[in-house]
Amino acid sequence: MDGLKVSELASRADVPASTVRYYEQEGLLPARRSSSGYRLYDEVAIDRLAFIGTAKSLGLPLPEIRRLLEPWQHGQCSDVQDELLPLVEQRITETRDRVQELTAFADRLLRAQAQLEAIERQGPCDPSCAFLGRAESVVGPALGTLSLADPSSPEVIACSLDAGDREERAEHWRAVLTAVVDRAAIPGGVQLTFDRTRLELAELAEVAGSEAECCTFFDLTLHIGPPVRLDARAPDDALVLVHELFGEPAT
Repeated sequence: MDGLKVSELASRADVPASTVRYYEQEGLLPARRSSSGYRLYDEVAIDRLAFIGTAKSLGLPLPEIRRLLEPWQHGQCSDVQDELLPLVEQRITETRDRVQELTAFADRLLRAQAQLEAIERQGPCDPSCAFLGRAESVVGPALGTLSLADPSSPEVIACSLDAGDREERAEHWRAVLTAVVDRAAIPGGVQLTFDRTRLELAELAEVAGSEAECCTFFDLTLHIGPPVRLDARAPDDALVLVHELFGEPAT
């Protein structure tokens, strides 16, 4: 019999037989049939499986691997290099971004752990409980202020929400801001004063905290009061965004 059966190829390539069958079904590993109906593979299939395994270890999905197999099989090594290099560079960028996300998430978990361990309170939760893990989410017992800014965050004028989520967030703000009774200019932004009788404080705390998390260029400080106030600041080149979202101060 001229060729390797599934079990023989799997043994030679040191992969499960199910992997050989799966790659054939996905069009990555060509096979022919013997007169008895067995799948048969050429010796080159061993190297082909090794290449597929390497590509998968680099995080490449099957469609990209399938495209690479054409120059690998029929072209020059330089052709594979030209195809593979930008894919690897893209994975490097994605991996670094993911590492940053996981590092930030780990930091938030550590902050939440420290905040939970530090809580010594009897009775129901107050608005600060909605901010576990967020940077500088501390309610000051004397002044009653809740700072939502992360002083370590770089001033990048960007929002992590997509268009649909941004519109939903804007609608949430429009509903909350109906309770505003005064807007006053402050350095770098605007201070909002709320009618406490028309305001759900927990709702204001929630939407402000969410805003500070996705738009790190905003510096938001919630004064529990009385009266309830929200200071909204941003770098000079993003001040227009403060006014668009929170309104301009009264003149």
